[in-house]
Amino acid sequence: MTAHAPLWGRNDNQEGTMAGSAPGVPVVADLGAIIKTLDRRGRLVRVRSEVDPAWQLASIAAHFEGRPQAVLFEKVKGSRYPVFTGLYWSRELLADLFGRPEHALPQHVSQCIRNWQQRPVDPVVVDTGPVLQVTEPGVDLSKLPVPIHAEQDGGPYFDAAVVIARDPETGVRNASIQRFMVIGKDRLAVNIDAGRHLETYLEKAARLGQSLPFTLNVGVGPGLHFSAATPAEAAPIDTDELGIASEFHGQPLQLVRGTTSPVEMVAHAMFALECEMVPGELHDEGPFAEVTGYYATVAPRPLVRVHRIHRRRQPVFQTILSGVEVYNSVGLLGEANVLALLQKQVPGVKDVYFSHGGCGFYHAVVQIAHKRAGWAKQALMAAFAAFPPLKMVTVVDDDVDIRDPADIEWAMATRLDPAKGIMVIDNVFGHGLNPSFPNYLGAKVGFDATRPFPHTPNYDRARVRPTSLDGVDLVIPPTASTRQQ
Repeated sequence: MTAHAPLWGRNDNQEGTMAGSAPGVPVVADLGAIIKTLDRRGRLVRVRSEVDPAWQLASIAAHFEGRPQAVLFEKVKGSRYPVFTGLYWSRELLADLFGRPEHALPQHVSQCIRNWQQRPVDPVVVDTGPVLQVTEPGVDLSKLPVPIHAEQDGGPYFDAAVVIARDPETGVRNASIQRFMVIGKDRLAVNIDAGRHLETYLEKAARLGQSLPFTLNVGVGPGLHFSAATPAEAAPIDTDELGIASEFHGQPLQLVRGTTSPVEMVAHAMFALECEMVPGELHDEGPFAEVTGYYATVAPRPLVRVHRIHRRRQPVFQTILSGVEVYNSVGLLGEANVLALLQKQVPGVKDVYFSHGGCGFYHAVVQIAHKRAGWAKQALMAAFAAFPPLKMVTVVDDDVDIRDPADIEWAMATRLDPAKGIMVIDNVFGHGLNPSFPNYLGAKVGFDATRPFPHTPNYDRARVRPTSLDGVDLVIPPTASTRQQ
């Protein structure tokens, strides 16, 4: 892949700002500009036929899942607004958007978070922005093209919107991504993962006898999405993690003031909903096809009242398929946090990858230059501490390609000693969406698939000497697959 120029900082060229955006706003901060850029670079599939947001839209999108192209549905039944998906299902696409080689994307994410931790740049509140171009006279969520994805989903879901809330005691802002089921024209039901800052805010509001206002921002750039997905271990509750988006943008994130509450909205979002939760008000939510590939169960969960809807004049609704998009977007943030912490604590750690087979949440593969006995097990324990949703960690030597499942399996089959190299941790906190962690409690397992230390020649990989095919007289007959093309 050839990386294009980075799309951040000042944008005085034609790829910079789009109509209706403030001068100098970076492309990666504006989903409308991102869509135009992807289209210009041949990375946008346009679906011109009318599609039904109930099941059909997600079914068509699944045909393109994982390709380095996103999808724009131009005509959605029952709504005036297009729907966009696929921004996160290809690391090649994301890397191109950030102007970096694909292999360098995790390091870029890690560096942005590290820079924010050391020199945070706060968002700025501006007087107006594209999201305030239209304020709906009434709230009617049925007018939005909110999709139903999987066959047994309980209803239409907002699954890519960024929540902005304020700590009821300190006023510190938090960003997060939760799933919201539409249950009425002005009502949603939300699932909040245990241990999230938003759950803590709601508990504080209950103690204070207050409601919890927040905004739901639909159609935002990857910088804000990454800030909302950053693990709590990297962004503590007393920090304004919206500054992470500023780091990705190369300039402060722009917010606008709420019109019915003290919580801000994203100035360059496509839609912004001003919402409120009253502690103790519940409604059944679910099922929903989650990142695990299983349906999340139905249970009473917080009820959300939507008080106002703001939007651009020509907005695009954004949704995410529960699959590779989540594996990549969450996996990149998990990798960045685990890599940063491991490199501080364990000498020799070189790289970390959250596998797609592990749903981008549950399996980390750690690459280490193992130069001292016990370092691999130290890396196992540190990885679990750095990212609590992990269920499995596999540590391999630096001659193993951690992004190649066959190479990882080879290391486990030839280097793992089951008697000494498997570590099981019982009754530990995990991720509640994983059905093997009922009530967030279960067992975790670590695999030390590194060579015994000190190294001996019988564990050295056999390799052929590299040579060039330049000048070699070759006759290569076509295969069956190439003859069909």
